[in-house]
Amino acid sequence: MELTVWRTFVTVCRLGSLSAAAAELHHTQSAVSRQIAGLERQLGVPLIERHARGVRPTPAGEVFRHHALATLSEADRAVRAAREAGDGAFNRPLTVGATPSLAAGIVPEAIRALQKETGSIRWSLLPGLSAQLHHRVTTGDLDVAIVTDAPPGLPHDPRVERRFLGLDDMVVALPVDHPQAGRGPVRMQTLADQTWVEDNDGSAALLHQHAARAGVSACIDLTAADLPGKLALVATGHAIALIPGVLTRALRPDVTTVSLVNPPARGIYTVTPGRGPHPCAAPLLDQLATAFASVRPAHAAHRPTGTDAHPTGPALYDGITDS
Repeated sequence: MELTVWRTFVTVCRLGSLSAAAAELHHTQSAVSRQIAGLERQLGVPLIERHARGVRPTPAGEVFRHHALATLSEADRAVRAAREAGDGAFNRPLTVGATPSLAAGIVPEAIRALQKETGSIRWSLLPGLSAQLHHRVTTGDLDVAIVTDAPPGLPHDPRVERRFLGLDDMVVALPVDHPQAGRGPVRMQTLADQTWVEDNDGSAALLHQHAARAGVSACIDLTAADLPGKLALVATGHAIALIPGVLTRALRPDVTTVSLVNPPARGIYTVTPGRGPHPCAAPLLDQLATAFASVRPAHAAHRPTGTDAHPTGPALYDGITDS
């Protein structure tokens, strides 16, 4: 099967239209139709079906689309690698993905340390959701991803290598003039009557879960579109918020944090391809571990002992995965 036909098929699925795919690919609509029909004959199953507003993949087409995307991505990666290798000199840029809170702090620090150690390297940083980043490692779009294991969690995928960096305690973000600024750790009961802001349903669920463990409730009166928006509402005194501890050193100057007694936590991991890793991937993982270890004591030094200690075993995670 020719990969050109596979590209045509995935383009049709993405755009939901034969005519739109033809325009993007600079083909005629009849040529696109013939390619799809030929692919269906080869596979022996229908791949697309018409509906009122265009076309969509059949169940068999959706399965084929998933594998075709992975194959095309790997083919593109092979072409790029061959061209960039040139006469044997390897100069492919290092592509790194990270959740927003990790992209804001420890990842740039780790890259800077790596450059001091190895010299100048070409690299790019792509923030995203943990599940998306994990998938992009498997398809070859990312050389390294720094993700969390909060629900829905990280899949057990033999195609990747996973390395645990440590637990990230959540902290509470406050405006700098808040009465609790500079104090801590505090119990959730102390903050229960505050106005809270959250930026996604999972984060809100984590806050409610932690409050329930403390025997109180948290009132989420404000909603933000994303993490920067949430911090903006905190900075202007409209609310307080539960945020990842790794953000502590990267916060804007009009926001501070206070640690919690028995805080919620999440695991931080690196994910790399199981085969053909980038030459800079391994030293970057070491720098990431160092960067995470340096930031963790700032928000984890007050873990209590006794009845208030964090339970052993898996931490209580919820949908904060993508902060």
